Amino acid sequence: MSAPIKLLLVEDDPNLGSLLAQYLVAKGYDVTHRTDGEQGWEAYRTGRFDLLVLDVMMPRKDGFTLAREIRQKDRGTPIIFLTAKSMKQDTIQGFQSGGDDFVTKPFSMEELLLRIAAVLKRTKGITEEEEPMEAQVIGTFTFDPRKQLLVGGDQERKLTTKESELLRLLCQHRNGLLERPLALQEIWGDDNYFNGRSMDVYIAKLRKYLKADPEVEIVNIHGKGFRLVAKDGQ
Repeated sequence: MSAPIKLLLVEDDPNLGSLLAQYLVAKGYDVTHRTDGEQGWEAYRTGRFDLLVLDVMMPRKDGFTLAREIRQKDRGTPIIFLTAKSMKQDTIQGFQSGGDDFVTKPFSMEELLLRIAAVLKRTKGITEEEEPMEAQVIGTFTFDPRKQLLVGGDQERKLTTKESELLRLLCQHRNGLLERPLALQEIWGDDNYFNGRSMDVYIAKLRKYLKADPEVEIVNIHGKGFRLVAKDGQ
């Protein structure tokens, strides 16, 4: 029997936090609940978790700050934000802080459960049915999707799951068109506005990582998608 999936829940509302923790435990998750950002950091620092659920508005340290600190050490563990805010800028800030999904209060327990399951499914990377992609040469870079590594010169960068999945899709459509709806459905599971803005943030990050080679470019095809232009490779 496999070990239960370990979640860190950081929610400062004691009633909501307790209800969420009890519900998720009943659904088979191993849940650690903390009530402010500092406690959340200590729990993360001393434990090992498969997914983090962070409230945004918290005392002592807000969820965005906590996520940024975690991302300095850990680019792989998925993060879901819980927020009472619905402003577009807050959503964009959440993704820029390293979040994988955003759940706006009020939400149902079932919705959170589905979001957790969807994020865990996406962040597993390659499905059992799919053949793993071999390492790709992109100009002067080498990209290993299985290890989520981008190597160029003497620089080695560990990519986040979303960065790696997006670069994998771009490689699959190398010098052709990667359509926005396809990428959004494949990686985010929905091609809504907020996910589209999130993808634009990740495209900007990949451009920054690849800019050392002037022969490599991620071109925006207005209204359609993106094209990875690279002379080298398969």
